[in-house]
Amino acid sequence: MYQFTDEQQRLIDVWEKHTAAEFLRKDADEAVSTKTDDVILIHVPVGTGAAGKEALRSFYRDIFIPQSPPDFSLQLLSRSVTNDRVIDEFIVSFTHTVRMDWFAPEIEPTGRRLAVPHVGIVGFKGTLMCSEHIYWDQATVLMQLGLLESTLPALGDSQCDPLMEKYSVFNQLIDRSAS
Repeated sequence: MYQFTDEQQRLIDVWEKHTAAEFLRKDADEAVSTKTDDVILIHVPVGTGAAGKEALRSFYRDIFIPQSPPDFSLQLLSRSVTNDRVIDEFIVSFTHTVRMDWFAPEIEPTGRRLAVPHVGIVGFKGTLMCSEHIYWDQATVLMQLGLLESTLPALGDSQCDPLMEKYSVFNQLIDRSAS
């Protein structure tokens, strides 16, 4: 599928080891073992994360890992790699069965199923991660959680459709306003 140099593949391997530690093994210590001491994690839409290895360890251990639903999954759509960055486009899917302050602060579980496109930009110093900037559209999250009215110009889970299927419906919000 993708062709990467050995150096780029090493970065990918570290990133995949990191995500497996977070979501499969749920091990904060293993997750931070992939990081530099001066690492920074920012979930950009909601400003959650941490700066520094020890603060990040606490964030993973106390907030991120215990507040990730058991059916949380990532589906890779595309990947770009340089000599010091991995940039992934992926869809996160889960059922909102636990409070997720790192993702939707102060929102109690709704039991709703979500599918949210993400972009992760992961920076490296050598073969350790020095930054993670994770982006998603918070309006689609709030819409899927039932907290935004469907009359607003935002898509719910249908935001994933054109990413997953080439001949999906486009211009839904324009078409809706023209009616």
